Amino acid sequence: MGKAAIVTGAGTGVGRATSLALARRGCAVLLNYSRSQEAAEKAAAEVSALGVKGVPHRCDVADDAACRAMVETAVREFGRLDLLVNNAGTTSFIPHAELERVSDDDWDRILAVNLKGPFQMVRAARPAIEASGGGEVVNVSSIAGIIGIGSSIPYAASKAALNNLTLTLARVLAPKIRVNAVAPGFIAGAWLKAGLGPVYDVIKQGMEQRAALGKVCEAEDVADAILSLVAGSDLVTGHVLPVDGGMLIAG
Repeated sequence: MGKAAIVTGAGTGVGRATSLALARRGCAVLLNYSRSQEAAEKAAAEVSALGVKGVPHRCDVADDAACRAMVETAVREFGRLDLLVNNAGTTSFIPHAELERVSDDDWDRILAVNLKGPFQMVRAARPAIEASGGGEVVNVSSIAGIIGIGSSIPYAASKAALNNLTLTLARVLAPKIRVNAVAPGFIAGAWLKAGLGPVYDVIKQGMEQRAALGKVCEAEDVADAILSLVAGSDLVTGHVLPVDGGMLIAG
């Protein structure tokens, strides 16, 4: 591939899997993290072991100046930037019916990271990607943004807004930059285990039973979907690709 990417939220889960998938295709990767320093440094070392440059970089994507500095670091390290994967995300685990539990802090933080962060990253990365001859942006959304389920109402709303942002940016950045999104369903792994606690297995089994294909996502499944948008047809832009085992189509 010989290209360079920024993957936000790259220390664990989907971000780590995507970084490694890109590295296997010859793409250098700047692996962003906000808290998971040890995991991001380990993932960056795994990227470098595949023969391309892996650079860990701490940045809160809710901070515009930090986003711009991160892009500058990527260009300085790699000499170019071709791909941005907006994977960093956060949530609060609040049952939807418990409206009084949703605080201003929940709204502010979730929207800052899940919606404003991707916008700021795209705005910062646009000049560098265009200077490299064009490229791609892939936003990691969620089926929560399509059908209004998920860990909390603010989370679902943030992902619905991210889907809309994907469409708008696809129009604005064409023809040099394609902008798409993937919308995973339930992703098995440590993040949901920590958030859901003792009900994790029950919810996972319920999602598997609901899905047409009888299974939920692993991080690598989402990474494969991201790669399909990056390495597939250059005529795909402004689309949201569900990666949910067929949950949305199940009867």
